[in-house]
Amino acid sequence: MNTTKRGPVNTMRLIARCLLALAMMMTPWSTAFAHSIDETAAMLGGKEKYFQPIDKVAPNFTLRDADDRIFRLADFRNKVIVLHFVYTHCPDVCPLHAERIAQIQTMIKQGHMQDRVQFITITTDPSRDTQQVLRDYGKVHGLKSANWLFLTTTADQPEDETRRLAESFGHKFTKEKDGYQMHGIVTHVVDREGRWRANFHGLEFDPTNMVVFVNALINDVHPEPAEQGGFWGWLKSLF
Repeated sequence: MNTTKRGPVNTMRLIARCLLALAMMMTPWSTAFAHSIDETAAMLGGKEKYFQPIDKVAPNFTLRDADDRIFRLADFRNKVIVLHFVYTHCPDVCPLHAERIAQIQTMIKQGHMQDRVQFITITTDPSRDTQQVLRDYGKVHGLKSANWLFLTTTADQPEDETRRLAESFGHKFTKEKDGYQMHGIVTHVVDREGRWRANFHGLEFDPTNMVVFVNALINDVHPEPAEQGGFWGWLKSLF
């Protein structure tokens, strides 16, 4: 039987572990596990091969939803935007993309971040994606209207407006004679100040990695200076 006496240092470590566990239980995971944006980008760069960090002003837009409400990029200031392009007659990857976004939306809600994240789907086929199609799309693919919008062109914009917007985000939707469009799959993340901060390419990225990156943008945390430390620094020093 181990009869080793627990010294004062070990006792302090035990107390620290208890305090740490208590703090974690009282703190939403969205903040408890927050890292700085640079730390998070570096971490994802090493483990998520479909992640592409970016830091530039996001392309602006003026579009409308199924109820003719007009939205601009600036309307979502102070929210992180998860944005992607689809067209509803796409026979293969667009439905899968929408369902992946719905999965991420659910994870964001579970992480208590719903009010700080806006999901935006933009159609690249406004002539066929009518207002009723826009209304029905979320129900079919599991997207919740609480923090999701499906946007299309305004009445006075050309038919290719959103395809040109997609191109300004770095990928093309090339319309063929049969109405189908050749395109890639990219999910764009825009920060609270309207800066385009990342692409997640394809459908094979780990959705948890996107949620972690969104969390870093929401919290916009910065590492404490080593000389200050604070409560968390004191806890870490005991391990």
